[in-house]
Amino acid sequence: MNRFVKSTWFKIIVAIFVMLFVLIIYAAAGSKGSSPLSSAAGTATKPVSSASSKVGKGLSRAFNTKSAYEEEIKSLKKEIAGYQKELADYEQLKQKTELYENALGVKQKNPDFVFVAASVIGRDAADVYTSFTLDKGTKDGIEVNDPVMCGEGQLVGIVSKVAKQYCVVSTILDPKVSVSAYEVRTRETGYVSNSSTLSASGLIKVTGLNRKTSVTAGGVVCTSGIGGVYPRDLIIGTVKEVKDDEHNISSFLVVEPGNDIKDIENVLIITSFDGQGVTGS
Repeated sequence: MNRFVKSTWFKIIVAIFVMLFVLIIYAAAGSKGSSPLSSAAGTATKPVSSASSKVGKGLSRAFNTKSAYEEEIKSLKKEIAGYQKELADYEQLKQKTELYENALGVKQKNPDFVFVAASVIGRDAADVYTSFTLDKGTKDGIEVNDPVMCGEGQLVGIVSKVAKQYCVVSTILDPKVSVSAYEVRTRETGYVSNSSTLSASGLIKVTGLNRKTSVTAGGVVCTSGIGGVYPRDLIIGTVKEVKDDEHNISSFLVVEPGNDIKDIENVLIITSFDGQGVTGS
């Protein structure tokens, strides 16, 4: 027994017990109301607990910040959508105002005109002659062969099909649309007789002019009123070129419409005018 007490192992065991005793007393002194063992365990795990607490708080702040950003982005998107609608409404109102101002000017020059304002609601993407559909039909007094104009009396085309709620317009680019015409400076007459080649380029062919025509580039071509389908003096376009016809002794005009027909959004349909339906007027 004396030998064991004096041995190195005994001394190591005593040292371990002393260290444990000191730890228990230290933990008990720093933790009121808790057991020495639980306090000691708490002391040992305190660094880990503190670190996880900080990580948790950091993650919480990160998630809260992300949520705040998402809400702000959502709010900004809603605000932008509101501005876009206001801009679209403004543009539509601007176009309508311009249409009515032009209509007033046309009405002052042509008090016999009766027309209906209409908007484009559809286009046939497969139609190279850019026909389109309007939001007016028989319920609005629209009939087949009613002329269609835009701007300050510029001819766009003619109603070729009509239903109760809508109508279809064949434009002056369509070879099937024939219009008697004259050039305002020389008073020389001809008629719109389009070719598919010119129509594909957005241009109009006016044929039937004398080979020695006096018409030059820059001249203005208007409807003559002959035939009773179109009123007189609607603007067809401006002369771009004067060419000799290869098949006969006449000349023809290459005319550029005053408006890009494929971009037109609002028009006026002429439902009545003096001379309508009167052949040879």
